[in-house]
Amino acid sequence: MGFRGLKGRGVSNRAETLEFQAEARQLLQLMVHSIYSNKDVFLRELISNASDALDKLRLASMVDKELEVDTSDLHVEIEVDRAARTLTVRDNGVGMSRDEVVQVIGTIAKSGTAELLRKLRESSDSGARQELIGQFGVGFYAAFMVADRVELVTRRAGESGGTRWESAGEGTYSVESVDEAPQGTSVTLHLKPADDEDNLHDYTAEWTIREIVKRYSDFIAWPIRMTVERPGEGDETSTETQTLNSMKALWARPRDEVDEAEYNEFYKHVSRDWADPLDIVHMRGEGTFEYEALLFIPSHAPLDLFSPQGRRGVQLYVKRVFIMDDCEALMPNYLRFVKGVVDAHDLSLNISREILQQDRQIQVVRRRLVKKILATVKDMKANHAERYRTFWTEFGAVVKEGLIDDTENQGTLLEILSVASTNDPAEPTDLAGYVGRMKDGQADIYYATGDSRAMIENSPHMEAFHAKGYEVLLLTDQVDEVWIERVGQYDGRTLRSIAKGDVDLDTEEEKKEAEAEREQQRKEFADLLTWMGVTLADSVKEVRLSSRLTTSPACVVGDAHDITPTLEKMYRAMGHEVPAVKRILELNPGHPLVTGLRKAHEQGGAEESLKETAELLHGLALLAEGGELADPSRFTRLLADRLARSL
Repeated sequence: MGFRGLKGRGVSNRAETLEFQAEARQLLQLMVHSIYSNKDVFLRELISNASDALDKLRLASMVDKELEVDTSDLHVEIEVDRAARTLTVRDNGVGMSRDEVVQVIGTIAKSGTAELLRKLRESSDSGARQELIGQFGVGFYAAFMVADRVELVTRRAGESGGTRWESAGEGTYSVESVDEAPQGTSVTLHLKPADDEDNLHDYTAEWTIREIVKRYSDFIAWPIRMTVERPGEGDETSTETQTLNSMKALWARPRDEVDEAEYNEFYKHVSRDWADPLDIVHMRGEGTFEYEALLFIPSHAPLDLFSPQGRRGVQLYVKRVFIMDDCEALMPNYLRFVKGVVDAHDLSLNISREILQQDRQIQVVRRRLVKKILATVKDMKANHAERYRTFWTEFGAVVKEGLIDDTENQGTLLEILSVASTNDPAEPTDLAGYVGRMKDGQADIYYATGDSRAMIENSPHMEAFHAKGYEVLLLTDQVDEVWIERVGQYDGRTLRSIAKGDVDLDTEEEKKEAEAEREQQRKEFADLLTWMGVTLADSVKEVRLSSRLTTSPACVVGDAHDITPTLEKMYRAMGHEVPAVKRILELNPGHPLVTGLRKAHEQGGAEESLKETAELLHGLALLAEGGELADPSRFTRLLADRLARSL
């Protein structure tokens, strides 16, 4: 029964007109004034929603034995009225309550919304805007690309009354309760006129609907039915109900029987992405625990990739029966971008998320899936450079999280790692490439962390490495601070921060030649270093001469095993108590500012002025590495006074 039949009957007094949430209203306007060239996907979205509702009802009926629902003929139905120019997509699935209708359709309670809208406002390119919307996924809203008005009638399984929702996509919607409604959800679209120039097809035409269903939804596990007219004798016509899709589980078919277009459309169904996947992993496990898996590596990162509320995991089926979305037990958090389906043959249909986390067989499957995904990326790196470059640009920062806690696959993760380095301003390197370029006698792999490449390369810590021609890995993701401390070494070589401990890049011969000069400097600067250590005792643990500086007057460094300032801030932001770590101030004995300060101290200059100079020198060292001053206003006041006196 369509909407027109329901419209006038059994409406309760609970009718109201509401406004869409601001973010939903903005996305809705993008759909109404569609930026998409391929508007056919609206039907894919509605069928996908209907399929989800059927999955959820079957699962609910298995879990709740007291739920009185008929699951004997679960299906999706498409109905057209050519005279009224309406198209209805109907399911007899789980349905929605009134509150769920308002929450799900009137509001986008989805992480990444604000970021999406910001990027849309900044983007003037139509293609880029389409891709951004596709990344976010619009689902139900896609109906407004082809319809002037959309009506929805729904009744949640187990409830007696239903809800009717209607909107023209202009910022408001009406919602009211209805006393009678079939179980499930019906969505009726009052279609816009066909317009071939705008790629707006006639969606009441049987052949159009058949083509769209075949292209986008053929693999849906539930029958998609449509009543069609067929010519009879003379002028008479007859009707018959036909199933439009094959309902074949794509993951159960041999890979050589599935073409790329079918894989792509299935990926879009399970991921709600609008772009094709970057790579496909189709595998089967046999033996004591049988399963089939069809997994996809996306071609771009979702907007909620780093959100705690973002979607995680893959879909779990048991013998073709849908069990749950986002099964986190099957995929580690650092591979949370992987989408797809795992169909396990030997699990109970009533298995819970809690039991899954402890299930030994599931853990075995998880290990195999992870190894297969990483092997796919490794092959991509070796044989498909452009695809690998895309993968690492989109997901590298997430994959590096695995180096922190996945010790079993740490070796493989290090092999697929890609890092910027001073060797090439444009092309990143892997660790094996770095090792192959190491200088004779170089024992360690040098790295530096910071907010950006430019900041690191201009840091005082880099001066000696630039001068001596040593390659340094440049790490700019927040996670780099954590994983590199955890890993510690690669191929028997220590991963060593250029901002920690002593750094001496001279050869043995150079050290012998410079020993006399260094000894002389230690004697000349001994009193200054002692005095500065006392003067700056609240801020630094030691003041010493540097072997890493060539042009800057000073830098701050950590002891070899000290926590870095960035890690210190990260832990505090997470609510952890971390003791403040004092760092070491290193001075360049050849810089005029440092030699001038030494002479002034030797000659008994004004104590207060000398202290201010020492304080300024420490502040300059902090700023040069991108650090934070303890008292910025005092620093600027001291600096301004010094500048004023110099004029």
